[in-house]
Amino acid sequence: MQPLYEQIQVYLNMDEEISFKEFSDYYKKVIDELAQSNEGYDEETVWKALFIVENVMSNAEGRAKEKKGSESKKYTKMAQRLQLWAKNLAARLGAAGYTEDDINERFNVMFEEGTSAKQA
Repeated sequence: MQPLYEQIQVYLNMDEEISFKEFSDYYKKVIDELAQSNEGYDEETVWKALFIVENVMSNAEGRAKEKKGSESKKYTKMAQRLQLWAKNLAARLGAAGYTEDDINERFNVMFEEGTSAKQA
């Protein structure tokens, strides 16, 4: 999950938008990783996975509204599939005692990590 986390930080700090192909390839890597390994994630990895899923999902939803035709439908499907993972991962954090405020706070810290890495 760490390489995917590092890559999302790069994407979040880019000025231009990546292509559909690159977005789709990254999405597939995320889904494959989740499907293969999510049961064994420690708490830190669950945080990173949720951060990735939430950001890719949000981006896919935004792109679905901007695009037309089959590309829009593909982005919508990606977002729907990621929504299930987001619920699963958030529920795991909830079971560990974290609230929605805790999640939002932690995400702000994670966004800052990416911003500081870009400035370094």
